[in-house]
Amino acid sequence: MTTAHGTVVEGFESVREEFASFVAAEAHDPGAQLVVYADGKRVVDLVSSPDIAADSLLGVFSSTKGAAHLVVALLVQDGILDLDREVAYYWPEFAAEGKGAITLRELLAHQAGVVGVDGGFSPAEIADDRALAARLAGQRPYWRPGAGFGYHAFVIGALTGEVVFRATGRTLHEWYEERIRAPYGLDFFLGLPESEEPRFLTTLPMLPTPSQQAEIDAAPWANPNSIGGISFNAPRGLDLAEFPNDRAVRAAGQSSAGGIASARGLAGLYQAAVFGLADRPPLLKPDVLAEFARPHSIGTDLSSGQPQYFALGFHAMSLKFPSLAAGAFGHSGAAGSQALADPVTGFAYGYARRRYAYPGGSAPENTRFLAATARAITARR
Repeated sequence: MTTAHGTVVEGFESVREEFASFVAAEAHDPGAQLVVYADGKRVVDLVSSPDIAADSLLGVFSSTKGAAHLVVALLVQDGILDLDREVAYYWPEFAAEGKGAITLRELLAHQAGVVGVDGGFSPAEIADDRALAARLAGQRPYWRPGAGFGYHAFVIGALTGEVVFRATGRTLHEWYEERIRAPYGLDFFLGLPESEEPRFLTTLPMLPTPSQQAEIDAAPWANPNSIGGISFNAPRGLDLAEFPNDRAVRAAGQSSAGGIASARGLAGLYQAAVFGLADRPPLLKPDVLAEFARPHSIGTDLSSGQPQYFALGFHAMSLKFPSLAAGAFGHSGAAGSQALADPVTGFAYGYARRRYAYPGGSAPENTRFLAATARAITARR
């Protein structure tokens, strides 16, 4: 039987109980890690079994987008990027096929309509942000920009990263390493060094029931010619669960879905962004934090056909999780990872799992863990 291991500080026992209840009910060890920061301390640090360590590194899929777009937020804060400037101002080739009026704000809010390219990307291209950007520049939008929104699942980091590169002459990865990862000592890598490979654990496949598999097969993105299929590169038959298991992907640190982290790294990123970490101040000033965290795109996502809530480069989390306060923001990842900060309630949260969760995206157990966390913090006040 899978059991929970790790530590919590006094007052957070209920979070451990919720985590333990979840893992005990799982037929297969999810390989889960759960970390919470509150009051400047790591108050929850749990793993699901002895088979995974608190410092094991996992593929965190689209939780990567939070790290990438924290870089963009910092460059906006520095005055280097302007949210309401056209993308083509920084990247002239992007103006092709009627995209010249799209602003950086619209791009970050997933409103640009450039979710992929006709025919899909090759395996080599999908791991390479600069290669993705080169092809996306000449692609016509799949809807009129600004008329709707849809998840740019595999390309949003390449698009915003190209803006960063054109504006500064440096890659998003270089900015991330210099301004965020290294100074705050985060176990969250955009480009995993060879020296860290021994800590990496491969993603394990989802084990769906027959009824769950039928739902997966009927999902909008299962059709390779649909907007959802194009967004998830279905024309090239991408096996999403295997994506981080490719050393080339891990080494490149593709900034939409190629990040490698522990739950400590996920929570630490948002602790650093909002509250400060390692005796260093918060990365974001209140006005920039508020602008990037507030909802910009709300409604039916054209890629998934599901309700979705996007801030700028992040998810607007309070609209997804009722236990969170307005202004909570973060990002989930396909295998079930979740990372966020709730500035009002006062905590940062990171969850990662090795076995791909059904139905993907933010694993359902996050709802339980976040509610228990919010209750524990409120009870301490």
